[in-house]
Amino acid sequence: MIVHTRYKTVLIAAFLLAAGLTSCKKMLDEENLSGITDETLYTTPKGFETLVNAAYSYQRWWYGKERGYNIGETGTDLWTNGAGDVYPDLTTYQNLQATNGALQEVWSNFYKAINVCNAGIARVGNSGMDQALQIQRTAEFRFLRAFYYYHIVETWGGVHLTTEETVGVVTEARKSSVDDFYNLIIEDLRFAVDHLAPTTADYGRVTKPAAEAFLARVYLTRGLNAEAGALAKKVISDYGFALLPNYADLWRMNNLQNSEIVYAVNYSSNLNDNDKQDDNVYPDGDNRGSNSAHMLFLMKYDDQPGVIRSLEYGRPFNRYQPSRYLLYLFNENIDSRFEASFQNVWYCNQPNASGRPAGMNVGDTAVFISKYTVPASVRATKNYTIYDDGDIYNTDGSSKNRLRYISLKKFMDNTRGSINEAQSVRDAFVIRLAEMYLIVAEAAFKTGNNEEAVTYLNIIRERAAKEGHKEEMDVNAADVTLDFILEERAREFAGEQMRWFDLKRTGKLKESLQKYNPHAITYFRDYHMLRPIPQNQLDAVTNKSEFTQNPGYQ
Repeated sequence: MIVHTRYKTVLIAAFLLAAGLTSCKKMLDEENLSGITDETLYTTPKGFETLVNAAYSYQRWWYGKERGYNIGETGTDLWTNGAGDVYPDLTTYQNLQATNGALQEVWSNFYKAINVCNAGIARVGNSGMDQALQIQRTAEFRFLRAFYYYHIVETWGGVHLTTEETVGVVTEARKSSVDDFYNLIIEDLRFAVDHLAPTTADYGRVTKPAAEAFLARVYLTRGLNAEAGALAKKVISDYGFALLPNYADLWRMNNLQNSEIVYAVNYSSNLNDNDKQDDNVYPDGDNRGSNSAHMLFLMKYDDQPGVIRSLEYGRPFNRYQPSRYLLYLFNENIDSRFEASFQNVWYCNQPNASGRPAGMNVGDTAVFISKYTVPASVRATKNYTIYDDGDIYNTDGSSKNRLRYISLKKFMDNTRGSINEAQSVRDAFVIRLAEMYLIVAEAAFKTGNNEEAVTYLNIIRERAAKEGHKEEMDVNAADVTLDFILEERAREFAGEQMRWFDLKRTGKLKESLQKYNPHAITYFRDYHMLRPIPQNQLDAVTNKSEFTQNPGYQ
């Protein structure tokens, strides 16, 4: 398991980048009584490993974090604001500007991560490691650099690209083309594929199949469909990964390291190792911590008659509400993924009879949310609270109740220490084997091979089928369209921080918002295909006429 050691000097290189690319102010002002510097620390194998671990750690700024969800999942056809949404400008595009805090934090920390990777690649030869381990660590750094640059270029386009370690204060930034970014990303990932080991005993480290899988995702993004399909097939066939027979088992807290996970960002069962706060190493403060996903998709349930907050039902932050479109993508009579992904019933857990409706006992239904209309005649016969489609959504799919809704439960964690504990030790899945099947399907469709596409689609659909319904879940080659593949990706990956990139990759973002997200399409403009460069970056550079804001933003 990747756990980064808490040395004061471990991120000196990252601090230097923060001073150079993010802000001109001095970031580190302390007397180094130990005498340890980056020049000495990274010249021993043990010291160099702290740099490797630091490079991994910045993935935790994205996966399982509110910022990553708002950038990678909201602002799409699948989600709208819950009442507690902190970044509604990302969810709806209304007044999205360069001062957005999520964009500023992700930009800053991904560029810090890039600098750590560049430093590691440049310094590995003096690390004291043997040659084989040097190559392995270089491959890890290059995978991670590609990972961070992929998210940067997809989010902001052709911004600053460098392969050199920043040492000292740098006040100029240069714009590079998107092609230049992807040339480096693909080059780095090919190196990683060629030099990484196929397996690891240190869960959380990248492996050869993980690099191949991520490269397949990149190839698909760049329209290299044959290459994407071939690599995805290789990941499926060559390494012993296997789809779990039961989709719901993917999300069990006692089954996180399972046969379907190609790559994950791991969180430690020791909460102290999850960097919730370390003022010396991470001066941004209480911004990292563990996986927050368990709170973000939950409706406000704990003020309803008969229900109190519990570990089982989670701490409801009420950030994101599923779109009506997302809920209706599922035929829950035959597709197990609806019940595995969503919660629409809350049972009475109120021990005091005075807090329960008359006739309600512990264990009885207390709240039921239906995606269909529940007639008044039926409601009159029930002693529990009912919300139906008409209570939550308008006929055009817009939301009229942002507090109560069917809630995504995939990321729940009932192993937390208390009902108000915000930290979860759940690993964040970056690449699941199911994605490889759907990459093959999309690549095959785009190259005119619907027969192959439907074969791989049906494998995923049959895994999701309820008992006795496999044949009903099967589709035919004539059913395969790009829209259908995107629908299947939504059913399979809802909430897994891919949707915005999926819609951008396929050119379907604007169209999907027009059809299914009336809140967002009101404010969406074509220039929103890129996010605004953070204002604090623009303020810091001295070559302002060259490094300018993305078009459309003030």
